[in-house]
Amino acid sequence: MQIAVQTEMADVLRPMEAEAFAAFVEARRDRAVRVAYRMLAGDEGAAEDVAQNAFLRAHRALSGFRGESSVDTWFYRILVREVQRHRRWRAVRKLWSGDAELAPTPVDERATGDPALRRRIAAALGALSPAQRDVFVLVHLEEQTVAEAAAVLGKAVGTVKSHLHRALESLRSELADLRKEGRER
Repeated sequence: MQIAVQTEMADVLRPMEAEAFAAFVEARRDRAVRVAYRMLAGDEGAAEDVAQNAFLRAHRALSGFRGESSVDTWFYRILVREVQRHRRWRAVRKLWSGDAELAPTPVDERATGDPALRRRIAAALGALSPAQRDVFVLVHLEEQTVAEAAAVLGKAVGTVKSHLHRALESLRSELADLRKEGRER
Protein backbone atom coordinates (compact mmCIF):
# COMPACT_ATOMS: atom_id res chain seq x y z
CA MET A 1 0.00 0.00 0.00
CA GLN A 2 2.71 2.47 1.04
CA ILE A 3 4.79 1.66 -2.07
CA ALA A 4 1.78 2.35 -4.29
CA VAL A 5 1.22 5.70 -2.57
CA GLN A 6 4.91 6.60 -2.92
CA THR A 7 4.92 5.63 -6.61
CA GLU A 8 1.77 7.66 -7.11
CA MET A 9 3.39 10.60 -5.31
CA ALA A 10 6.53 10.27 -7.44
CA ASP A 11 4.39 10.41 -10.59
CA VAL A 12 2.78 13.58 -9.27
CA LEU A 13 6.13 15.17 -8.36
CA ARG A 14 7.89 14.76 -11.71
CA PRO A 15 5.74 17.16 -13.71
CA MET A 16 4.90 19.12 -10.58
CA GLU A 17 2.98 22.29 -11.06
CA ALA A 18 2.94 25.20 -8.65
CA GLU A 19 -0.19 24.02 -6.82
CA ALA A 20 1.08 20.48 -6.41
CA PHE A 21 4.43 21.68 -5.06
CA ALA A 22 2.62 24.05 -2.68
CA ALA A 23 0.68 21.06 -1.34
CA PHE A 24 3.95 19.10 -1.05
CA VAL A 25 5.51 21.93 0.98
CA GLU A 26 2.43 22.41 3.15
CA ALA A 27 2.32 18.70 4.02
CA ARG A 28 5.99 18.63 5.09
CA ARG A 29 6.78 22.14 6.29
CA ASP A 30 6.21 21.73 10.03
CA ARG A 31 8.15 18.49 10.23
CA ALA A 32 10.99 19.90 8.11
CA VAL A 33 11.32 22.93 10.41
CA ARG A 34 11.14 20.67 13.47
CA VAL A 35 13.88 18.35 12.16
CA ALA A 36 16.12 21.30 11.25
CA TYR A 37 15.41 22.95 14.64
CA ARG A 38 16.49 19.83 16.50
CA MET A 39 19.56 19.26 14.33
CA LEU A 40 20.62 22.88 14.75
CA ALA A 41 20.34 22.65 18.55
CA GLY A 42 17.34 24.92 18.94
CA ASP A 43 18.02 27.81 16.57
CA GLU A 44 14.50 28.55 15.33
CA GLY A 45 15.43 31.27 12.84
CA ALA A 46 18.11 29.13 11.26
CA ALA A 47 15.72 26.16 11.15
CA GLU A 48 13.16 28.23 9.21
CA ASP A 49 15.85 29.37 6.76
CA VAL A 50 17.26 25.88 6.31
CA ALA A 51 13.81 24.38 5.69
CA GLN A 52 13.00 27.10 3.16
CA ASN A 53 16.30 26.53 1.34
CA ALA A 54 15.67 22.77 1.35
CA PHE A 55 12.27 23.24 -0.29
CA LEU A 56 13.83 25.56 -2.86
CA ARG A 57 16.56 23.01 -3.64
CA ALA A 58 13.94 20.24 -3.82
CA HIS A 59 11.90 22.24 -6.31
CA ARG A 60 14.97 22.86 -8.45
CA ALA A 61 15.94 19.17 -8.28
CA LEU A 62 12.50 17.76 -9.18
CA SER A 63 13.53 16.91 -12.71
CA GLY A 64 16.34 14.77 -11.32
CA PHE A 65 14.12 12.75 -8.97
CA ARG A 66 14.45 9.16 -10.19
CA GLY A 67 12.00 7.50 -7.82
CA GLU A 68 14.64 5.11 -6.43
CA SER A 69 13.61 6.07 -2.90
CA SER A 70 10.47 7.46 -1.36
CA VAL A 71 9.71 11.13 -1.89
CA ASP A 72 10.13 11.73 1.83
CA THR A 73 13.55 10.08 1.96
CA TRP A 74 14.61 12.13 -1.06
CA PHE A 75 13.38 15.39 0.47
CA TYR A 76 14.76 14.77 3.98
CA ARG A 77 18.14 13.92 2.47
CA ILE A 78 18.08 17.38 0.85
CA LEU A 79 17.08 18.87 4.21
CA VAL A 80 19.93 17.12 6.07
CA ARG A 81 22.44 18.34 3.48
CA GLU A 82 21.08 21.86 3.91
CA VAL A 83 21.50 21.57 7.72
CA GLN A 84 25.08 20.43 7.20
CA ARG A 85 25.73 23.31 4.80
CA HIS A 86 24.36 25.76 7.38
CA ARG A 87 26.59 24.30 10.10
CA ARG A 88 29.68 24.68 7.92
CA TRP A 89 28.91 28.31 7.13
CA ARG A 90 28.07 29.04 10.76
CA ALA A 91 31.47 27.62 11.76
CA VAL A 92 33.22 29.78 9.16
CA ARG A 93 31.34 32.91 10.31
CA LYS A 94 32.17 32.12 13.93
CA LEU A 95 35.83 31.67 13.05
CA TRP A 96 36.01 35.05 11.33
CA SER A 97 33.84 37.06 13.73
CA GLY A 98 35.24 38.12 17.07
CA ASP A 99 32.03 38.41 19.11
CA ALA A 100 30.30 35.08 18.41
CA GLU A 101 30.09 34.33 22.16
CA LEU A 102 28.08 37.51 22.72
CA ALA A 103 25.21 36.28 20.56
CA PRO A 104 22.14 35.20 22.54
CA THR A 105 21.45 31.49 22.76
CA PRO A 106 18.25 30.44 20.99
CA VAL A 107 15.25 29.65 23.17
CA ASP A 108 12.16 27.67 22.30
CA GLU A 109 9.22 29.72 23.58
CA ARG A 110 6.85 26.80 22.97
CA ALA A 111 8.67 24.62 25.46
CA THR A 112 7.15 23.61 28.77
CA GLY A 113 8.59 21.86 31.79
CA ASP A 114 11.56 22.50 34.02
CA PRO A 115 13.79 25.11 32.31
CA ALA A 116 16.92 23.93 34.13
CA LEU A 117 16.32 20.35 33.02
CA ARG A 118 15.69 21.51 29.44
CA ARG A 119 18.99 23.43 29.49
CA ARG A 120 20.85 20.33 30.76
CA ILE A 121 19.37 18.14 28.07
CA ALA A 122 20.02 20.77 25.40
CA ALA A 123 23.64 21.08 26.59
CA ALA A 124 24.05 17.29 26.49
CA LEU A 125 22.62 17.18 22.95
CA GLY A 126 24.83 20.11 21.99
CA ALA A 127 27.91 18.22 23.18
CA LEU A 128 27.25 15.42 20.68
CA SER A 129 29.07 15.49 17.37
CA PRO A 130 26.89 16.71 14.50
CA ALA A 131 26.71 13.16 13.07
CA GLN A 132 25.63 11.72 16.44
CA ARG A 133 23.05 14.48 16.95
CA ASP A 134 21.62 13.98 13.45
CA VAL A 135 21.20 10.24 13.99
CA PHE A 136 19.74 10.70 17.49
CA VAL A 137 17.23 13.31 16.25
CA LEU A 138 16.08 11.18 13.33
CA VAL A 139 15.80 7.89 15.23
CA HIS A 140 14.64 8.93 18.70
CA LEU A 141 12.90 12.27 18.19
CA GLU A 142 11.53 11.82 14.66
CA GLU A 143 10.89 8.09 15.17
CA GLN A 144 12.53 6.91 11.97
CA THR A 145 13.97 3.43 11.73
CA VAL A 146 17.73 3.02 11.59
CA ALA A 147 17.40 2.06 7.91
CA GLU A 148 15.33 5.16 7.14
CA ALA A 149 17.81 7.40 8.97
CA ALA A 150 20.67 5.77 7.05
CA ALA A 151 18.91 6.48 3.75
CA VAL A 152 18.22 10.10 4.72
CA LEU A 153 21.77 10.68 5.92
CA GLY A 154 23.36 8.81 3.03
CA LYS A 155 25.32 6.56 5.40
CA ALA A 156 25.60 2.83 5.89
CA VAL A 157 23.24 1.25 8.42
CA GLY A 158 26.23 0.11 10.49
CA THR A 159 27.59 3.66 10.62
CA VAL A 160 24.22 4.98 11.76
CA LYS A 161 24.04 2.29 14.47
CA SER A 162 27.54 3.22 15.61
CA HIS A 163 26.72 6.94 15.79
CA LEU A 164 23.49 6.17 17.63
CA HIS A 165 25.27 3.94 20.14
CA ARG A 166 27.91 6.61 20.81
CA ALA A 167 25.24 9.30 21.15
CA LEU A 168 23.26 7.24 23.65
CA GLU A 169 26.39 6.42 25.66
CA SER A 170 27.35 10.10 25.76
CA LEU A 171 23.85 11.18 26.82
CA ARG A 172 23.66 8.46 29.48
CA SER A 173 27.02 9.53 30.84
CA GLU A 174 26.21 13.25 30.74
CA LEU A 175 22.76 12.82 32.33
CA ALA A 176 23.52 9.88 34.64
CA ASP A 177 22.64 11.80 37.79
CA LEU A 178 19.11 12.36 36.47
CA ARG A 179 18.64 8.64 36.02
CA LYS A 180 19.70 7.96 39.62
CA GLU A 181 17.30 10.64 40.92
CA GLY A 182 14.45 9.07 38.98
CA ARG A 183 15.07 5.67 40.58
CA GLU A 184 15.09 7.06 44.12
CA ARG A 185 11.54 8.35 43.84
